[in-house]
Amino acid sequence: MTDEGVQAALPHPAAGGAQAGGSGPKVVALGGGHGLYASLSALRMVTDRLTAVVTVADDGGSSGRLRRELGVLPPGDLRMALAALCGDDEWGSTWSEVVQHRFRSEGELHGHAVGNLLIVALWELLGDSVAGLEWVGRLLGAHGRVLPMASVPLDIVAEVELDGVISTVRGQVACALTPGRVQAISLVPEEPPARPEAVAAVLDADWVVFGPGSWFTSVLPHLKVPALARALHATRARRLVTLNLAPQPGETDDFSPQQHLEVLRQHAPDLSIDVVLADTGIVDDPGALEKSAAALDARLVMADVAASDGSPRHDPRRLASVLDEIFLQKR
Repeated sequence: MTDEGVQAALPHPAAGGAQAGGSGPKVVALGGGHGLYASLSALRMVTDRLTAVVTVADDGGSSGRLRRELGVLPPGDLRMALAALCGDDEWGSTWSEVVQHRFRSEGELHGHAVGNLLIVALWELLGDSVAGLEWVGRLLGAHGRVLPMASVPLDIVAEVELDGVISTVRGQVACALTPGRVQAISLVPEEPPARPEAVAAVLDADWVVFGPGSWFTSVLPHLKVPALARALHATRARRLVTLNLAPQPGETDDFSPQQHLEVLRQHAPDLSIDVVLADTGIVDDPGALEKSAAALDARLVMADVAASDGSPRHDPRRLASVLDEIFLQKR
């Protein structure tokens, strides 16, 4: 059967998990990688109307190889977002493990994640990145929708300061590994096209959630996609920032919580935030953090949202409980 025949034989997928008929607020979560995974793992307990808008700048590992070989969007962060949205039943937990599974071999498949290959196969079959992600979401029983933030693969360009000298590096992996402190980022291409579905989701949202995650390579890039940035400024949604539990090695070494907010303000000086959420254990100077939050027009909420084992991970249930309280106060 030809690709066209296969596509015609497939029924049209459902539009995704973030639907008008669901319960809870309409929430859009921005980011990528492990930070977005943590955010989505909590948010799916709070609302049935959830959309992830994911960075597409990864150039390392399995994603980087597929991107270079096939010219596709890097699928890895999209795969992780879908895995985070899987249910806790046997179907969801099994498929979450399957798509996250990486081959171990001496050959070309070594290091490739099953989910990356599945996503790219559907992209080739259907010819549309969003449709392919919807199909994977249906297979996984995902509790939400996953969208790329841009229509083309992106490169992150970072200005990195080391010992008073500023250098420029290109690529997400280079940004994360180059010694020094990242000062600012830009994207290549300079004005990438946003996915219209991502723009529409932001404009229709009740809440937009930034972070946690790698600040310069997962969170801030959304503000460098012009149409998406305009939507983030124009939306009537309330905006919430979830701060990291620890600095990101190679990106935000020695950053205080308030420095994360100051960098956000530098990259989007006209963007107002409604709530800044910080774990109680990371805040050494509540007054300074409250002042930085106020500079963004935000109120500071401090709560115990970290995992109880002492690792720098958010506990999904604790985070979900606090987010639910915040959302309820504004309904």
